[in-house]
Amino acid sequence: MSLLATPLSYLLTFLYNLVGNYGIAIIILTVIVKAALYPVYAKSMKSTMKMGKLQPKMQELQQKYGKDRELYQQKVSELYKEEGASMYGGCLPMVVQMIVIMGLFALLRTPMNYLTDENMLYAIHESFLWIPDLAQPDRWILPLAAAAATFGSYSMNSMQSMQASMGGTPNAQQGNNMMGKMMKYFFPIMILWFARTYPAGLAIYWFGSQVIQIFYNLRFNKWKKQQAEEEKQKKKKK
Repeated sequence: MSLLATPLSYLLTFLYNLVGNYGIAIIILTVIVKAALYPVYAKSMKSTMKMGKLQPKMQELQQKYGKDRELYQQKVSELYKEEGASMYGGCLPMVVQMIVIMGLFALLRTPMNYLTDENMLYAIHESFLWIPDLAQPDRWILPLAAAAATFGSYSMNSMQSMQASMGGTPNAQQGNNMMGKMMKYFFPIMILWFARTYPAGLAIYWFGSQVIQIFYNLRFNKWKKQQAEEEKQKKKKK
């Protein structure tokens, strides 16, 4: 993770020298990273949505060619090509996001390993709002805020995924719904525990990133509604 954590440490150092506050520098860094990753997120969600719309056609192919696996795979590839879809379109952008998040996680969890500027070695221990030392965990307020933001963001994401998967087999839908419900509560609890254990600076990043993610989800929901309205209008014209 040093390949990403090191350049991110340079950016964090630059932001700190610019604003003179470690907590604010982390917030600005969070905004910059999330903004840079927005096109990746949008591509992933649009690809997932497109794959969801293909599920009925996939079922038809399964019924017709399911016994001949090679022919079935060929027909599926042809369908993807016709619709301009890719089964990896939603996965690859998520991998990119996870790599960047892991780089930030490494930097903010153990900043002493990556920050070389002497001023930053003192900056990571600065106070911010009610937090006396950003290098130490905040026990309750920030962890609860991070968990709540994670719950809101994950709930919206899981709802979008379930909507995108509509049209899949009943067993697949039931499995996705059960997994989504489990993670909806387990993931925020895990974040709560992490935030009470790791430096407060990392919790600030996570809270900020999840709040921004909620706004991204709202924007994507608005885009989906616009797309649905446009499709209705096209059908009416036909």
